[in-house]
Amino acid sequence: MSAVLPSLPSGFSGEFKGHKKITTPLRRPVEPVGRYFLAHASRTIRGHTWSEYEKTAAEKNVTKVQESDQDDEFEQNQSEELLSHDPRDWKTADLYAVLGLTKYRYRATEDQIRRAHRKAVLKHHPDKKGESGGLDQDGFFKIIQKAYETLLDPVKRRQFDSVDEEADVAAPAAKGKYDFFEAWKPFFDSEARFSNKKPVPELGDINSSQKEVDAFYSFWYNFDSWRSFEFLDEDVPDDTANRDHKRYIERKNVAARKKKKTEDNKRLIELVKRASSEDPRIKLFKEAEKKEKERKKWEREAGSRKAAEEAAAKKAAEEKAKAEAEEQAKNLKESSKKAKEAAKNAKKKNKRVVRNSVKDVNYFGQSDKAEIIDADVDLLIESFDDMKLSSVVSKLNGVTDPEVVKATFIDVAKEIVDAGKLPASSLKFFQN
Repeated sequence: MSAVLPSLPSGFSGEFKGHKKITTPLRRPVEPVGRYFLAHASRTIRGHTWSEYEKTAAEKNVTKVQESDQDDEFEQNQSEELLSHDPRDWKTADLYAVLGLTKYRYRATEDQIRRAHRKAVLKHHPDKKGESGGLDQDGFFKIIQKAYETLLDPVKRRQFDSVDEEADVAAPAAKGKYDFFEAWKPFFDSEARFSNKKPVPELGDINSSQKEVDAFYSFWYNFDSWRSFEFLDEDVPDDTANRDHKRYIERKNVAARKKKKTEDNKRLIELVKRASSEDPRIKLFKEAEKKEKERKKWEREAGSRKAAEEAAAKKAAEEKAKAEAEEQAKNLKESSKKAKEAAKNAKKKNKRVVRNSVKDVNYFGQSDKAEIIDADVDLLIESFDDMKLSSVVSKLNGVTDPEVVKATFIDVAKEIVDAGKLPASSLKFFQN
């Protein structure tokens, strides 16, 4: 196949001028190295497929590591549901349970992962299953390999630990009766694994000082979490036939990660606030502070003041408090009226933003359906409460991408229909 070189630019004289002297050439041997090259070479020489290579690598791992008396610490009786899990959907499997590391999870060491993998391979290798007349579990064996590769890679393991809900410890139920420290300590210990800052302060006990308690809540109010959600990303197509679609999936994954991160931060802050409000130590600190203020006040007022002066001061204080209360009530009434007007105007403005969002993107290029789209938008707006209206406005404000606007309306329409606020048949355009 011959290649045609591009023509030289006009004005080029064909002369080259060297700027530096060329160094003396050296002959040096260059060889490819590394485990990835060796794996590639092994597959190429033996003509193995990926599945065959994974089985061979697993067998080598079994022969290289000696049996240990501690291997019985790993659970090997996986549930039938896990054994029949679709290997194509391996990301939804509990990877720690696959290797029998359920009780260790994020605390499992690299050595434990290797030994648990060897144990799982010895039990679930397809060849061994075939010899014993067992069912074909080649699919579960593939999941074992995926679990081993994921948990042994520090980056991939952190991504999985980030979404491992089985390791999460729920906060105590609100308004329940429980020992504060026994109920909240497991929750904070569990959340501490996501902290970028070490060490993480302990919850402490009823005898902790105010300085320690303040430092604890200050740390959690400013919690620096490494938790991310890449593991839940939608797979990006490998082919380059449709680059726009590939970029769309990537943008969608980034947006989904940010949303989950925001929701997780909000969840944690709300629980920290709740814990702070329930903490008996803070109540004791407030009571002690109140008593100290009363003591100082009594000392200031004690002395040589006459009873008449005290009575006059008290009466003046009462009259002043009454006048201030009346003035405050008056101001509160006026501010409440202004606040209502402001809220009413803000609501009207938000409705305009929602209505104009479809107009600003030219009705998604379907101006012939403008009347239908406007009708759907009006129906949705009427079904919104104030909180939902503000949420939709925050999603649409400043957005100029028609697809994003349309997707937002479709998602909102689905939420409204699912909540029973609108029948699905009433919407003509925004239907999922």
